[in-house]
Amino acid sequence: MKSLRKRAFYDDLAFEISEEVYEPAEDTFLIADVVKRVVKEGDMVLDIGTGCGLLAVVAAKIAAEVVATDVNPHALRCAKLNAETNGVALNIKMCLGGLFQPMRRTELFDAIIFNAPYLPSSPDEQETWLGQAWAGGSTGRHLIDEFIVESQNYLKQKGRILLVQSSLANISTTLEKFHGKGLEAEVVAEKKADFETIVVIQANHLSK
Repeated sequence: MKSLRKRAFYDDLAFEISEEVYEPAEDTFLIADVVKRVVKEGDMVLDIGTGCGLLAVVAAKIAAEVVATDVNPHALRCAKLNAETNGVALNIKMCLGGLFQPMRRTELFDAIIFNAPYLPSSPDEQETWLGQAWAGGSTGRHLIDEFIVESQNYLKQKGRILLVQSSLANISTTLEKFHGKGLEAEVVAEKKADFETIVVIQANHLSK
């Protein structure tokens, strides 16, 4: 693993971040606050694009088990170290791969967390490990749309999805696409930045 270059803190937790791993920022802390409210004891949780593992660790402090995935092998090594440092290594399973690729179709979760790459970007900005953590393609929706298509296949009937995105990637389209997949969705947290608003969207199966 690249040498550890920075540290991040959330509540009483500390995280080491190596050079090729996304550093937790406003979006990470915004969804972390929601994770603490939404994840329940006994839950099975999937954290997609775990990065340094901050959200996986926060969830693992509550849930029975967390599966943390990332396409970046440096991120998984960093997340494993942070899970060990924060005392939850036995509660987190690390898997290399993008979106739901590492999962079996029979695996269902009570909560699925995704701090998506959501900023509009050019193709060359997605070529580095760090770029893949934030670059969302020309509309910012490259992985968001793919995630929405697949997500309900891995969600328990009473499960919850938490997705982070920016107003630059069209929030209303996300809400409409979730609804089109049989999920009700709403913005449950937001934070204004200089040129955008960062939101956390929660989606659940439509009530019957």
